[in-house]
Amino acid sequence: MGVNIGLIVVYAVIGAVLMYVGYFAIDLTTPGDLRGLVREGRPNAVVVSSAGMVSMALIIVTAIYVSGGGFVAGMLNTTIYGIVGILAQVLAVRGLEAVARLDVDACLHDDRLTADSFVIAAMHLALGLVVAVAVI
Repeated sequence: MGVNIGLIVVYAVIGAVLMYVGYFAIDLTTPGDLRGLVREGRPNAVVVSSAGMVSMALIIVTAIYVSGGGFVAGMLNTTIYGIVGILAQVLAVRGLEAVARLDVDACLHDDRLTADSFVIAAMHLALGLVVAVAVI
C-alpha cells in the first residue's frame, strides 16, 4: 500500500507540473496576456483559459494512464507524452483559430461574453480529446 501511495504522490506532482507547463503554453501562444486578462475578470479569457486547462488535463490523464512500465519508465513516459501532447494541443488550436479567422485578441479583451470564446473553448476541448486519444 505504501508503494501505491508513493506512486499517487509522484504522478500527482508530475501531473501538476505538466498542468503548469500546459497553462503557460496556452498563455504564451495566445495573443495578449491571458493570465492578466483572467485576473482582470475578462469573461472570454476565463472561458478560453478554463477550456484550455480541461483539455490539458485530458491529455495529461491519458499520458499517465498509458505510461505503463516500471516506476522510472512510467514517469518518463508520462512526462514525454504529456509534453508532446501539450505542444500538439496548442499548435492545433492556434492553427484552427487561424483557419476559422477568429480575432482571438479582440475576443479575449472584450468585456462582454461573446460567441467566439465558446468556439475557441470548443476547439480546445475537441482537440484535447483528439490529442488524448492520439497519445493512446
